[in-house]
Amino acid sequence: MNAPMRPTDMPGTISLPIEGMTCASCVGRIEKALKAVPGVEHVSVNLATERASITTNAAIARATLVEAVERTGYSVPVSSAGSAGSTELAIEGMTCASCVGRVERALKAVPGVSYAVVNLVTKRASIHGSADAATLIAAIAAAGYEAELIGVAAGSGDEDAARAERKDAEHRELVRAFTGAAVLTAPVFAIEMGAHLVPGVHGLIEATIGMQWSWYIQFALTTLVLFGPGMRFYSKGLPALWRLAPDMNSLVAVGTLAAYGYSLVATFAPGLLPAGTINVYYEAAAVIVTLILLGRLLEARAKGRTSEAIKRLAGLQAKTARVRRDDATLDLPIDSVVPGDIVEVRPGERLPVDGEVVEGASYVDESMITGEPIPVAKTVGSGIVGGTVNQTGAFAFRATAVGGNTVLSQIIRMVEEAQGSKLPIQALVDRVTMWFVPAVFAVATLTFAAWLAFGPSPALTFALVNAVAVLIIACPCAMGLATPTSIMVGTGRGAELGVLFRRGEALQLLKDARVVAFDKTGTLTEGKPALTDLELAAGFDRSAVLGLVAAVEAMSEHPIASAIVAAAAAEDILPPAVSGFQSVTGFGVAAKAGDSRVEIGADRYMARLGHDVALFSKVAARLGDEGKSPLYAAIDGKLAAIIAVADPIKATTPTAIKALHALGLKVAMITGDNARTAKAIAARLGIDEVAAEVLPDGKVNAVRRLRARFGKIAFVGDGINDAPALAEADVGLAIGTGTDIAIEAADVVLMSGSLQGVPNAIALSKATIGNIRQNLFWAFAYNTALIPVAAGLLYPAYGILLSPVFAAGAMALSSMFVLGNALRLRTFKMAN
Repeated sequence: MNAPMRPTDMPGTISLPIEGMTCASCVGRIEKALKAVPGVEHVSVNLATERASITTNAAIARATLVEAVERTGYSVPVSSAGSAGSTELAIEGMTCASCVGRVERALKAVPGVSYAVVNLVTKRASIHGSADAATLIAAIAAAGYEAELIGVAAGSGDEDAARAERKDAEHRELVRAFTGAAVLTAPVFAIEMGAHLVPGVHGLIEATIGMQWSWYIQFALTTLVLFGPGMRFYSKGLPALWRLAPDMNSLVAVGTLAAYGYSLVATFAPGLLPAGTINVYYEAAAVIVTLILLGRLLEARAKGRTSEAIKRLAGLQAKTARVRRDDATLDLPIDSVVPGDIVEVRPGERLPVDGEVVEGASYVDESMITGEPIPVAKTVGSGIVGGTVNQTGAFAFRATAVGGNTVLSQIIRMVEEAQGSKLPIQALVDRVTMWFVPAVFAVATLTFAAWLAFGPSPALTFALVNAVAVLIIACPCAMGLATPTSIMVGTGRGAELGVLFRRGEALQLLKDARVVAFDKTGTLTEGKPALTDLELAAGFDRSAVLGLVAAVEAMSEHPIASAIVAAAAAEDILPPAVSGFQSVTGFGVAAKAGDSRVEIGADRYMARLGHDVALFSKVAARLGDEGKSPLYAAIDGKLAAIIAVADPIKATTPTAIKALHALGLKVAMITGDNARTAKAIAARLGIDEVAAEVLPDGKVNAVRRLRARFGKIAFVGDGINDAPALAEADVGLAIGTGTDIAIEAADVVLMSGSLQGVPNAIALSKATIGNIRQNLFWAFAYNTALIPVAAGLLYPAYGILLSPVFAAGAMALSSMFVLGNALRLRTFKMAN
């Protein structure tokens, strides 16, 4: 049969999970290999998430990328993102065991296949890996057999579950490996170090089993440690060394084999060593492997905790929904809900999908989305978000977004993308670590040569011990973990508190902002006109006046009119019937409401009617200073009230601006409003810079002017007309209650409408980058300080040498310090 065409991924972004990375040099090596694939435009490999993000400008077969990764010595596990996962194939043409072997070899040769087994009786092949079905079928065809796809294993599409299972399996294996190594190493350590540290132990060994037999026992136990639990270091480290691409495993492999090999010669062929140099270092090799396995185990646990934010968010998704179908109410799996379904929610239940309330009312706890602890009232017409928790009431809603389109799914996707990104600060780390391991081998070689040539007797022993110490102490694990772990924890904590970093780079850029510019309408303000002032003349009642004015304004289509009508409705005032409505162009409106003649308009309309507005001169002056345009109402020929409608300032705006000033930032406002109104609002709020009467394209120019004057700029907006400015700013922050277009253009999304999220996002940015710098300082300082110590620099002056055993312990501790420091970000608290 003809082999089918090999499928390719469309140009865009491809995500590959990667196994086997242990340090920053692994990251650099994989990035270099992937960048060499034609059509690859950009590559970012994250050690903490164990994932590569590849941006392509041409169609590239996924298998080609997998092959590039595997050539460097690493593996790509099962992934649902574009892979077949676990694939079942029916095979025709097999007649004997040699056919089975031939098909298995053909399948295992396909890039991305991690496991393949063929059954002659059932004539089936089960394949695990990232290769697609068409490529597998083509490989079988090339071997002379026919195959067809008969099914995919259940659950193979659930990448999160598969990843979690891999992590659990890895953790279980590390527990077994460390436990076995520790049990075998303990007697070796007790025999060898006990003889040096505890008086009388040496004599006891000599008098019982003898020193030579103690060496035989150490040899047997150490061999089991190195080629049992420790085999992982040799199976990966030595091939990497042959490829001239050494990694952390190579350092451990060479160091422990050097100590082990030297001990073997001392034990079984002592005559080959110079006099005075016959000694064994079995305990060093065994303890090094055990300690590094302990470090790996602790790292696996800590790395699992760094992604807990994602796990918690994913755990907020309900598993079932109560859906009305065909005059019945059914409990259905969440995957069965479709847009338009009517879903019922009972008190205390978690909402399964996004939607709009159609029946009933309740309060909903939306803190998992917005970070705001106060439940939000929901009535007919209110939007609700899947994953939030209903409080005491019951209601029904129409599903509007399901599956990957829900807000919660989008949040998880945003956080994952941010966690997998690489910050500018990481560029320096990458450049250093690419050359770090080869440089360590060079330093170890020089150390060995220097001690052999100039060291005291026994020079060979000193040379070996110090060279091994250099190899072990220099593992760059801490360097590779320093940045991605902090990003994972910081962005995850932000998501829990309602601050979503859509791009990881925004974490670094936001802390450098020198000026924060706000759009006015919908950002600093509520975004819709509301009645803000109603001052009465003597003898008039507020409710009566508001009811009459609202009755007349209900006949108008002006936005100001709808604000007055809404204010009357909010106070449960029932407007009277209206007749004889007329609009006086340029002046105002008039009508008969109930039994009263009502006229509403500007001061010039009142003057035309013969009313003296001087009565309200002080109020009018104040309103003018506040940027509000006053209206007047006359009832039955008498001046009754002065009215102002404006877009009210959000309650959180003044405190947010104060917090930004406290951070030493300039605050600017960019708005299309007239200059007088804009300046009045700026004066009330303490805003430093104002750009008024600005069109949408003019906002971009305003952002550029502010950047030229003050430095890096963050822009906060919520509307479609803010999208260009959000994209132009160094960091764009979108209010999560705004439009989808604004959110898509932004780097950071504030899920609640509270502007307190802006200083909170900046504070989180500063905390995260500060945490990364602490990690990098200790990672680099640790290696910079201890490599010379391991090489013996302090020996001539102070007689200090660093044992390889202590080097292994210090190396594990350095990684744990970095991970522990990153996890402190989980306790980050937002400012009040």
